[in-house]
Amino acid sequence: MVRVDSLERQSATSLSRLLPRLEERFSARVEPVEWQGYIERIETHFPLLFRLLYQLYSDRYDFFYHLENILVTATKMWLERSDDLKALDMMRQADPQWYQSHRMVGAMCYVDLFAGNLQKLRDRIPYLTEMGITYLHLMPLFKSPQGDNDGGYAVSSYREVNPALGTMDDLAELATELRQHGISLVIDFVFNHTSDEHEWAKLALAGDSDYQEYYRMYPDRELPDAFERTINSVFPDERPGCFTYKNKIRKWVWTTFYNFQWDLNYENPSVFCRMTEEMLFLANVGVEILRLDAVAFLWKKLGTSCENLPEAHILIQAFNALTKIAAPAMAFKSEAIVHPDEVTRYISQEECPLSYNPQLMALLWDALAVKNVRLLRYGMAKRFAIAENCAWVNYIRCHDDIGWGIADEDLRELQINPYDHRRFLTAFYTGRFEGSFAKGVPFQEKPETGEARISGTTASLCGLEKLTSDSDLSEIDLAVRRILLLHGVILTIGGIPLIYLGDEIGTLNDYTYTEFPEKDGDSRWVHRSAFNWERAERRRDSSSVPGTIYPGLLKLIQIRQQNRAFTRAETEIIDTGNDCIFGYFRTQQEQNVLVLANFSDREQEIVAKQLRLLGMRKILTDIVSGKTISAVRELVLEPYQFAILL
Repeated sequence: MVRVDSLERQSATSLSRLLPRLEERFSARVEPVEWQGYIERIETHFPLLFRLLYQLYSDRYDFFYHLENILVTATKMWLERSDDLKALDMMRQADPQWYQSHRMVGAMCYVDLFAGNLQKLRDRIPYLTEMGITYLHLMPLFKSPQGDNDGGYAVSSYREVNPALGTMDDLAELATELRQHGISLVIDFVFNHTSDEHEWAKLALAGDSDYQEYYRMYPDRELPDAFERTINSVFPDERPGCFTYKNKIRKWVWTTFYNFQWDLNYENPSVFCRMTEEMLFLANVGVEILRLDAVAFLWKKLGTSCENLPEAHILIQAFNALTKIAAPAMAFKSEAIVHPDEVTRYISQEECPLSYNPQLMALLWDALAVKNVRLLRYGMAKRFAIAENCAWVNYIRCHDDIGWGIADEDLRELQINPYDHRRFLTAFYTGRFEGSFAKGVPFQEKPETGEARISGTTASLCGLEKLTSDSDLSEIDLAVRRILLLHGVILTIGGIPLIYLGDEIGTLNDYTYTEFPEKDGDSRWVHRSAFNWERAERRRDSSSVPGTIYPGLLKLIQIRQQNRAFTRAETEIIDTGNDCIFGYFRTQQEQNVLVLANFSDREQEIVAKQLRLLGMRKILTDIVSGKTISAVRELVLEPYQFAILL
């Protein structure tokens, strides 16, 4: 092992040799003061970058050649960055935790389903600003194969948009207009694999040995068989194993997900350099947050599960360091659908300062089904706290299915059988459990075990779909209350709330996906319907369901954006003394609120003694209902009531 002081000397020596070469090639292209600012960023972040790349590639004879190539690539991409984006870089350097602001409210959608194409999406910006949206995540929009493309996650070109959606110029113009309206553009960076129609894959398939080294290819089954002794197949029912045979080149290609998605070989530093270029190209288009897809699978090592390996973290940190040098306005968000303890290992200022919170999603649906918050409270008290300069991205549901990503040990510690409980949740949210209000669809169900994940819109899972025009108004009211309760939690618990567009107007499941061969069999399309603009027009009709949900959600968003207790604040999960009521404090300097959420369909109370222990006074103001509450003896919450107490 190289000693730290020796590594620091090598880093300093390398930088002293590289800087004059960079200056000779590039400094004349910009003003001296601008060049100096860039060099200062290199000097700040190069020591870490060097250490990370050294850990990955120092055993190669050409390590320093690749090191220079990587820095040259970053410099070229920085020079191509627009003045507007360089100005944004400066703003974000002055406020590096900008994403922790209470003004941040996220939305996500498919471009075609929400607006038709990128140009038409610009016409829908007023709708987003009306909602207070400041973060817009567009689902995969890059060029991908026709037919099998994993919903766009098989990328054929990172430099081309799906022609049906528009062009890269359209995306850049959209990013600019969103930025002018205070909305940050978020897209997916699928960097574990490319499609088999990507230029690199085509060259590899044509026999180019250099590009064959961009992927993991094997001449026979010896190594694939050795790897598969310790790795898990992602889709064992659809395709066992993680390798696909390509008879044209007589090689086995590593394909973790589908046979048309070829895993990149990050043991090759040329791959790292080329993907750095693609990443910074997207930053220069105007992307402000990159969702890093499938981070757990980036590195492979014989004799391991090939998931969540230390080198995967090192890779992301190296990409992050280069971003801080060449495009510091851009931040990373991790997507790690793994054990809750593994999720947090990707979260740091040096790696991914933002991360999805799949545990909160699963636990919210759990609490709603069992009408009890013990597991929700336990899980959040155990794992919600992360580094103070990072933030969760909290969501109720997304484009994907809902999986029961609850730690088995948490269930057992609360005397709950993990297997039985997951079967119950699946039965409940597919409407098979007697008394369930939900109407979801199983995803990848295993009939022999009863295990499955769940597809469905928030409204359908919260009970709206089971109701008819003849239903009792009180039942409709309860369904709406459930929807607003869940949104209330993600808007206030800490982090960026993320709303799937359509949920704000109570969109129901759309079962017509079965009429399309390319969608039939994938139940997730039940909650990926085209946005119903006619239904959205009814958001101003207070007698309609959309006209009840939308203003209720808008009020919660406005409360968040107008109260500094929700900006860069601490979250303290508390025991309310009632297992039906979830509670937490949000504290920011002198601002302090107590948030309470009743997950029961009946009135629930917190005794006055418990409120006094929590430091609350006898007279409280609920800024959601606007009522002043006297809690001399107890505080009573209505069914599914969400309250924020000052």
